[in-house]
Amino acid sequence: MDASEKNMALGLFQIIERILLFIVVLMTLVGVVFELRSMYVAQNINLADILLMFLYLEVIGMVAVFYSDRRSASVFPIFIAITALARLIILQGKDMAPENILYEAIAILILSIAAFIMTRLNQLRKDD
Repeated sequence: MDASEKNMALGLFQIIERILLFIVVLMTLVGVVFELRSMYVAQNINLADILLMFLYLEVIGMVAVFYSDRRSASVFPIFIAITALARLIILQGKDMAPENILYEAIAILILSIAAFIMTRLNQLRKDD
């Protein structure tokens, strides 16, 4: 494979990547609109709605970070997973078996440690 063919393939993949990221943001915004509409119709806002909005916000933030600093973009899915697990614990906490809550809390701890390590590694790379 020569250099021009490689550059053309990379350019094509970057275009596909940008289109897909745009679609992700668009779908997230549509989800926000649907959620706001359902809150308006129900005339009720509860904790689950607020946590879902944080998930939407984190997805949009992940796309923004991807464009501003690609090295940090790998940590944002971990933050989204932490928020999703916390939302699950909050929504099902009363009905869940205590050991399941413990397992999910351990999963949050593991994800938090992974995010910390990845952030530190990114900082070390930036300093080099």
